[in-house]
Amino acid sequence: MRRRSARMFRKRCHELLDGGSPHDGASRIVHRAIVALILVSVVAVILESVPRFAAQFSLLFHGIELVAAIVFTVEYVLRLWSAVEHPLLRPLPAWRARLAYAVQPALLVDLLAILPFYLALVGPTDFQVLLIFRLVRFFKLARYSPGMRSLLEAVRAERRALLACLVILGGLMIATAALMHVVEGPAQPDKFGSIPEAMYWSIITLTTVGYGDAHPVTIGGKVVAGITAVLGLVMLSLPVGIIATSFAEVIHRRDFVVTWNMVARVPLFASLNAGEIATIMRFLRSQVVEGGEVVVRRDEPSAAMFFIANGAVEIEMTGRRLRMETGQFFGEAALFSEAHRTGTVRAMVATHLLALDREDFMVLMEQNPDIARSINEAIRNERNLAPVEPGGDIAVAELHEKRPPA
Repeated sequence: MRRRSARMFRKRCHELLDGGSPHDGASRIVHRAIVALILVSVVAVILESVPRFAAQFSLLFHGIELVAAIVFTVEYVLRLWSAVEHPLLRPLPAWRARLAYAVQPALLVDLLAILPFYLALVGPTDFQVLLIFRLVRFFKLARYSPGMRSLLEAVRAERRALLACLVILGGLMIATAALMHVVEGPAQPDKFGSIPEAMYWSIITLTTVGYGDAHPVTIGGKVVAGITAVLGLVMLSLPVGIIATSFAEVIHRRDFVVTWNMVARVPLFASLNAGEIATIMRFLRSQVVEGGEVVVRRDEPSAAMFFIANGAVEIEMTGRRLRMETGQFFGEAALFSEAHRTGTVRAMVATHLLALDREDFMVLMEQNPDIARSINEAIRNERNLAPVEPGGDIAVAELHEKRPPA
């Protein structure tokens, strides 16, 4: 019994820290509290480097550091302890799962974030070194930011192309430095007298910084400098374009997977294959509503079903209120019948909806006989597709599942 309770507690720790559903309120609170503490801790470290603030608020800074160190240490230990609940590590023995988890970049950042506190306890340490390590805490935010994770994934995916850009930049730096040494060295031996000395000017010019402390005075040197500056613009645009394209692909792929999962969960489309679901996705239109705004009103003619891509809505029905969140859908019955709105749907927060209009749906079925056949069969065989009210747009299936699966 005690072992089972410990296992359940460990699983809950993993859910709160690593594997929590976006609909888990406790997990959201824990994540937001950690993010707030990270920001407060980083701001305190920055302000502590100002001598005037360090002397005036030293007690406050030490208190913040103590709280941050304790919380981040508990977080690190709980993450390491509950690592055996990670789906990918579950088949491994406990010690191997924890070891594999401990060497992951995210957990190494967590370790570096708490090291300064314990190094200071051991003995006198260089303040500047501790300052750098304490600022590592900022990178803990990557765990809680989908945008930062997507950017890191984009950089990782294009690491070979970015490395090639770095090699090309190094080759251009050496080549332009050698040219400048030849044409400008005799006129300015103190700045271009050797290739290593000219390389400083070359990299500053290629990166378009141009400090101006080393510049050509001969005609040949100015020609080389102009060519180098143009090459620098090209070199800057290469990695920016590579990362931007990869980032857009990562975001598109993530949105595609999320939308595909939403469409695939609709009972009406349950029998369709991946290609047919992707065809339906091309007919979705985006709609953004602000918090408190009415999406549809009760008894209005219905002409579309809606997927909640992000946000939450409340459906006010006769005798009940139904909250729906990211990943859920409503109005399914409107696609295959002339229905009225069963309830008034109001956005609870700023919400991104994806709508599938009945007219587009009918065109889709006319153009794709296989899809039409599968959907008509689903309508005949699936009892849950019956509306909760005669002629209503909300089907029974939409009420059975109050929350989407994790």
